[in-house]
Amino acid sequence: MEYQAKYITDDIKLSCYQDQFFKSDILFEHHMLIWFISGETKIVRPEATYFFKKGDIFLIPRNQLATIINYPKDGLPHQTVVMHLTTERLRKFYDQLLIKPVTGYIPSIKHYSNHPLLESCLSSLIPYFNMNNIPKDIAHLKITEAVTILRTIDPEIDHVLANFEEPGKIDLADYMEKNFMFNMPLEKFSYLTGRSLTTFKRDFKKIFEITPQRWLTKKRLDLAHYQFAEKKKKPIDVCYEVGFENLSHFSYAFKKQFGYAPTDLLSA
Repeated sequence: MEYQAKYITDDIKLSCYQDQFFKSDILFEHHMLIWFISGETKIVRPEATYFFKKGDIFLIPRNQLATIINYPKDGLPHQTVVMHLTTERLRKFYDQLLIKPVTGYIPSIKHYSNHPLLESCLSSLIPYFNMNNIPKDIAHLKITEAVTILRTIDPEIDHVLANFEEPGKIDLADYMEKNFMFNMPLEKFSYLTGRSLTTFKRDFKKIFEITPQRWLTKKRLDLAHYQFAEKKKKPIDVCYEVGFENLSHFSYAFKKQFGYAPTDLLSA
């Protein structure tokens, strides 16, 4: 994978992937506002699978697990402008406002297709990526502009951006049933369910009567079997969507679990 990035500041970058595709299971520390210049992205979340292309603008909320798959398209690389809306900046922005976010609000990916105000804001950053002397306050000004536009066009965005709470202790079984397909370290799962790693492992064993890793592998393979049998998806797509990182390892694990290869199931 050939990856290149140009930065205006740590919070604003021009991201470019040149190769066939890039895949990662990600937990973003900060909200990410992304504008597509070229290429395509598939984002797998528990509630839906999202597809984004040239001209699209979307926001990925922080502390949400997602599988990101980036593709070049039409001979052009996968290229995006990415703006990190950090908690520190957002706190300063909302300190001046009397906003009370709705408690228990579960954020999903926000899609702002070809919106002229946001596109104007983000496209205006392009010249700065080729400058050596960046104006001192440009990141603050552009992020403030972007957040102001988001608040103008999306009445629910304050429930996302003004919520600074960290994950609290939640129903472990329900969370894992919805998020098992994301290939994350157990430390991340424990953090997102409001537990220490030791407590997470103890609670997990009590609920499922099996170790987390064995349970995760079985759940991912069961989902893969369903995707082949009912959806007729390709092995390369299913492999990455259910939480595996390597196609050969996935095929080996699938055959070990079910006694036949994915291609055998598809041909049948």
